Amino acid sequence: EVQLVESGGGSVQAGGSLRVSCAVSGYTTRSTCIGWFRQDTGKEREGVALIDSDGRTSYADSVQGRFTISKDNAKNTLYLKMNNLEPEDTAMYTCAAEHVCPIIFETAHRGQGTQVTVS
Repeated sequence: EVQLVESGGGSVQAGGSLRVSCAVSGYTTRSTCIGWFRQDTGKEREGVALIDSDGRTSYADSVQGRFTISKDNAKNTLYLKMNNLEPEDTAMYTCAAEHVCPIIFETAHRGQGTQVTVS
């Protein structure tokens, strides 16, 4: 059974930093396309960042230069380091994985999400 469990969300002031994590089981981060999505109440879901099996990354324009996605294949864990956070970054952050990119959120393996609130 594939499981993705997010952690590390919380409340932070604008300009601050936060790192969220996604622990993966039943799947190996080494050979997957895995990434982060976010959605705030009343807003559309947004693909934030993803990293493929070769370690290539891509980011939404809204977070480029502020967020960094990475993975530790030994720990089978995905990370998202968020710097210079803005109130607009407030959302539920969810990790999702597919065998290959792109990630189709609705059909991908995904976690329950972790809330990030920026005030």
